[in-house]
Amino acid sequence: MLMKEPIFKEYATKVADLYSVSEDELFSKSKRRAIVDARHLLYYLCKNRPMKLKYIQDYMGNNGYNVGHSSIIHGIEQVTMKIEEDSDYQKVIDSINVL
Repeated sequence: MLMKEPIFKEYATKVADLYSVSEDELFSKSKRRAIVDARHLLYYLCKNRPMKLKYIQDYMGNNGYNVGHSSIIHGIEQVTMKIEEDSDYQKVIDSINVL
């Protein structure tokens, strides 16, 4: 299970930087739009790595943020819709995805 945790941590750092939030905020219960969007992007990146939803859930929990499978799936769907609506968003994802 821990095999992909370094990748998860790298993504978390890059996503937090992109959204100008701290990693502590990323794993907080905050519903602030930037933090929610950052979390959704983190789920999306991990899922497309590919990481199993259970591992994403475990890694989030290890960082103090307990999240259900349905919330992770919802976040992935939100990012997928953003990509379809805005091609620039895909460029941002590609810039992070060069791990």
